[in-house]
Amino acid sequence: MARRTKEEAEQTRAQILAAARQVFHDRGVGQTSLEHIAQAAGVTRGAIYWHFANKGELLQAMCDEVAIPFIDRLDYTLLQDTRADALSRVRNFLLQVVGSIDADPHLHMIMQVLEFKCEFVGERARDLDDWVRHNEELFAKLERTYTAARREGRLRPDLPPQLAALETQCFLAGLIRLRLLGQPALQAPDTIPALIDAHVRSRACPAGDTTDPPRPQAA
Repeated sequence: MARRTKEEAEQTRAQILAAARQVFHDRGVGQTSLEHIAQAAGVTRGAIYWHFANKGELLQAMCDEVAIPFIDRLDYTLLQDTRADALSRVRNFLLQVVGSIDADPHLHMIMQVLEFKCEFVGERARDLDDWVRHNEELFAKLERTYTAARREGRLRPDLPPQLAALETQCFLAGLIRLRLLGQPALQAPDTIPALIDAHVRSRACPAGDTTDPPRPQAA
């Protein structure tokens, strides 16, 4: 009986998160109330308060549901994949970010909510600090990877790892935003890999192979 009750509670929580994802996407976070989510989920507001203290906590749980495994996969690709050299890891990381957003409808919807349907004001003002912190963490990881590329002799000698990391972070942020907007020029299947290859190739030392982008080394 206790197990059944726990399973029912988990099912209700998942039902609430799914409804919140859709309602936030349709109405925007600021225009969404817990009553809207309760109606969409087919539950009472009391059921929502059983699982989440407020709308902000519900939004955070919705993001964590996809973000934590997503970040873990990307950290491995960028920092830990010993089969690839540093510039190849940057390339694979960029491809995996965009590819994961395209392949996962839930992640795609949440990214649209965060980019276009959410204001970092009022009770969400503190979340902006978290957003800045996450970007600083990404910058540090990219700088670490480009520093490895410098040690490998693959990074252009005139390009400091710090600047290379910042350029890649700006490139990725713009690419994701325009892709989420549905810009027609970015919808062709080969466009994203071509852009990423061009970006990574521009990082490479001229003494290396500048004809083809860096490719992962064999395991």
